[in-house]
Amino acid sequence: MRTFIILWFGQLVSSIGSSMTYFALTLWVWQQTESATAIALILVFYQLPQIAISLFSGVLVDRISRKHLLIFSDAAAACCTISVGILAAFQALQLWHIYLIATIIGCFGNIQSLTYSTLVPLIVPSEHHTRASSLGTMVNYAAGILAPALAGLLYPRVGLLGITGIDVVTFAIAMVTLFLVTIPQGDEGVGSREWGVGKEEEVSKGKKLWQETTFGFRYIAVQPSLLAMVIVMSAFAFLNQMGEVLYQPMILARTGGNAEILGVVVAASGVGGVIGAIALSIWSGFRRRTVGMSVGFIGIGLSELALGLGQGIGLWALTRFGASLHSPLIFSSYMAIWYAKVAPNLQGRVFAADYLIGIVIEASAGLSAGLLADRVFEPGMQAEGSLSSMFGAIVGIEAGSGIALLYMLNAIGMIWVGLISFRVKTFREAETLMPDHGVTSGVE
Repeated sequence: MRTFIILWFGQLVSSIGSSMTYFALTLWVWQQTESATAIALILVFYQLPQIAISLFSGVLVDRISRKHLLIFSDAAAACCTISVGILAAFQALQLWHIYLIATIIGCFGNIQSLTYSTLVPLIVPSEHHTRASSLGTMVNYAAGILAPALAGLLYPRVGLLGITGIDVVTFAIAMVTLFLVTIPQGDEGVGSREWGVGKEEEVSKGKKLWQETTFGFRYIAVQPSLLAMVIVMSAFAFLNQMGEVLYQPMILARTGGNAEILGVVVAASGVGGVIGAIALSIWSGFRRRTVGMSVGFIGIGLSELALGLGQGIGLWALTRFGASLHSPLIFSSYMAIWYAKVAPNLQGRVFAADYLIGIVIEASAGLSAGLLADRVFEPGMQAEGSLSSMFGAIVGIEAGSGIALLYMLNAIGMIWVGLISFRVKTFREAETLMPDHGVTSGVE
């Protein structure tokens, strides 16, 4: 676990800097536009290029030094961050600049995220996979505790240039941790012998690029239980991503753009995620991982339903805490199943396929959330709007009420996904699949 902890620390520090930049950009965009769509488009432009590059990033991860990929992607992202600060310093920053830079960072972020996701089974014994995954989910939530507070405090004083400068320093720390450790490839990891790594590799040599890039999709398709798990997770991810896009504009709209209140709520969300990850690293989750996923779906749905109904910083902070508390249970359980069922030297391509599906789902959700909020629900919940007579008594008719209504509908959808998943037999069988060392013969 020593190598993992060193890498984890570097990513934790880097994530704090990146989250500070994203939070500051959210404030900047809201100040310029007061549009939920404009904020949602930052994430959409970050995700869209990943749809194309994911077809090839899995092959890169399985074929090229993972350490070199991490160093290259971190350095490229740091250069993009610096460009934001410079443009802001010369008062030349425009909305399209942010979208363009988000697109570039998305390309390298895809490679970085996918590479890190394949490291756990290579450097961590199988009995600690869930704990390692839970620590991985802690990174973003831990950043969520410090980043909003720091960015909210420093942004008025140092501007985007200062915030991006801090981000670059955190990138440098992450780079140092990469140079301190040895990162094996798929045929050198701690689980390589038990998986018989090398056999599948020989099968895939000499195949066309198209067969390589589509390998992960075919691998998932020939195993019905894994396919069912991906479908269930995708349904939840679509609804959850809409909620993630909506809750910050909703709070800004309902508080007159108060960055301090939003910072407290985002920090509370981070605390919930960290506590959830720590608890899971001690407890190790449900024995049946699919049960953990279903419970997590329902827990997040109930928390977000209360958030949409609620008013005031206290209830918003409490409900975001509750939603984030359940998140590590979902994603750690999900990844533990993948780590157990896919050989290390195939994980780049298989995880890339799953990652691509997730990107398409989340990008669609982000764009849908912004458009529905700005063009349907917000106008509909105004005093003379078509929805105000039906739902005004529940969410009010002031600014942000339409976003709150849409947020609640998504939360109800997540609860239903959780309840239905308990009844889907194929989904529940995903974790009972045994590693099939000959599965590649059917998909190569």
